[in-house]
Amino acid sequence: MYVVIVEFNIKPGLAVSFRERVRQQARDSLAGEPGCHVFDVCIDPDRADFVLLYEVYSDRSAFDTHLASAHFSGFDATVRDWVADKRVACYERI
Repeated sequence: MYVVIVEFNIKPGLAVSFRERVRQQARDSLAGEPGCHVFDVCIDPDRADFVLLYEVYSDRSAFDTHLASAHFSGFDATVRDWVADKRVACYERI
């Protein structure tokens, strides 16, 4: 399994819109990608501007399929300017 953790710091005033859009992205990924097994959206209740994604894919190829999907491209285009900072870390589950 291939695990991806994404940390977002959202620009002021855009946290609610970002959360709504990223939840839709999670639903789209789980419904439309057989290789996507987990797509959790997590928040820090003390930091409205912070969102963490925990994603699990069958393998790196399944994650690459996710990145090439139309729904990911749409998500990225929508939220790109809402994000102050983003970090991505990838792991293999053993």
